[in-house]
Amino acid sequence: MNIQEYINSGILELYVYGALSPQESEEVSKVLKQYPEVETEVSEIEEALKSLASAAAPYNPEQMLAAIKAKLISHGGIVQMHPTPINKRARIISFISVAASLIFLVGIFVLLNRTNNLRQELRVVEAKNAIMQTKVDDSENSLNQAKTILAVIRDPKVTKVPLAGQQVAPDAYVNVFWDKENNKAYIDALGLPEPPQGMVYQVWSLKLDPLTPTSMGLLEDFSNNENKVFSFDNPNESQAFGITLEPAGGSETPTMDQLYTLGVVTNNA
Repeated sequence: MNIQEYINSGILELYVYGALSPQESEEVSKVLKQYPEVETEVSEIEEALKSLASAAAPYNPEQMLAAIKAKLISHGGIVQMHPTPINKRARIISFISVAASLIFLVGIFVLLNRTNNLRQELRVVEAKNAIMQTKVDDSENSLNQAKTILAVIRDPKVTKVPLAGQQVAPDAYVNVFWDKENNKAYIDALGLPEPPQGMVYQVWSLKLDPLTPTSMGLLEDFSNNENKVFSFDNPNESQAFGITLEPAGGSETPTMDQLYTLGVVTNNA
């Protein structure tokens, strides 16, 4: 074994610090017993650590003065100076610097991790706020729509046309509120059942003689419309209204065997 290389490897400093594994510490202990110079090196490292600890201790001038007087008395006024080996101190400081750097890097990593967590939490909060704002907007829209519907229902100029359930759905019912002045029709479809998957309700304006159907539009997104009120433009001279169940996208002409509701306009004023 090259003793000098072993000493310069830094393993002895780690041994003194207690940073080695039990197996590594046991191996160093065996080397100490075999090589006195290694044991001497360990002693010097320990002394260097003690010197560093003393240097870091609080300054006490009275204690220092008493120590100097004691040395002067014990050595006949001559104090023998024993400087701490610079190379040992330098190696220890180097190890401490490396350890401090590692701690600093770990701190940076922890800080970055916390920053990322905070950013993620901020995104979650922003998403929740966006959802909340959407709900508020939807509530405001529903409220405005409800006010509009109430105004239409209460307007004496608006014609109400009840549509009764037909053979395919005898329990169904719909109310049409026709605002002739503004060419608008409001369909209250609360009495219709949910349409099957891939099907949609289609609203028809009818002339009776001869029977001429004109599509007013589809009751789209039926399931998600909470109040089941739909508005359509209706510039037609309607004599009746009907609602049929059609394939998604609607049909050019009504499927009569899927006629759900039908009602005749009785007030042509």
